[in-house]
Amino acid sequence: MERIDGRKWDQLREVRITRNFTKYAEGSVLIETGNTKVICTASVEEKVPGWLRGQDQGWITAEYSMLPRSTHVRSPREARGKISGRTMEIQRLIGRALRSVVDLNKLGEHTIILDCDVIQADGGTRTASITGAFVALVDAIKWMIDNDKLTESPINNFLAATSVGIVDGQPLLDLCYEEDCNAHVDLNIVMSGDGKIIEIQGTGEEAPFTRDELNQLYELGEKGIMELIEYQKAVLGELTYLIRPKDGDNLVHKDDVETFLIEGE
Repeated sequence: MERIDGRKWDQLREVRITRNFTKYAEGSVLIETGNTKVICTASVEEKVPGWLRGQDQGWITAEYSMLPRSTHVRSPREARGKISGRTMEIQRLIGRALRSVVDLNKLGEHTIILDCDVIQADGGTRTASITGAFVALVDAIKWMIDNDKLTESPINNFLAATSVGIVDGQPLLDLCYEEDCNAHVDLNIVMSGDGKIIEIQGTGEEAPFTRDELNQLYELGEKGIMELIEYQKAVLGELTYLIRPKDGDNLVHKDDVETFLIEGE
């Protein structure tokens, strides 16, 4: 089948991540995946939720919102304390995903809040938020180290997410809004840099789907996520050395960054 934007069935939309997008946040990016655009900011606070006080452990959480006219038709602005179930689900997903690749014991008594604000929506806003928020988080950790808030990075893996689905019997990677609306199977997949599953959200919108279809969608999503992580590495440049796996063997050594960037050009 021919896709709306001319992509191949296994092709991501064009992705662009602009770091340091806002002036005041400790980490900030604008992530663009096709026509979907999300601003992700990371704010560092020198306190933790009450239930973590005195435990010398940090916390990472997220908030998600969509501008009223980020969609084709204006949506009412959500008031604090009156957010929809969808918004609550998405921001919890973003927070869980980020915490899965951070050693909270190395964060000290700090909270990092990731705010993901959708300024234009064309499908995949939650997965774009996760992919962009990770880059903003890395910049915030670098700021904490530079300002003597931390002595080492607590991030132990890369993190990205994408969507997959079946439209008219054809598996597709990275669905735009129209494809998502017409999909009879729709999955959001979150993975770490070493290919481990962090979360899969999947629904048979119109009919059940088979194990073989699930496996095919999983492999398609994994392909897309690994491509996104390679792009994250290129965008972060020398900061990739801050991602330190639990086994102590860096996924990307600081000495290897220059070689990686040259080969990636």
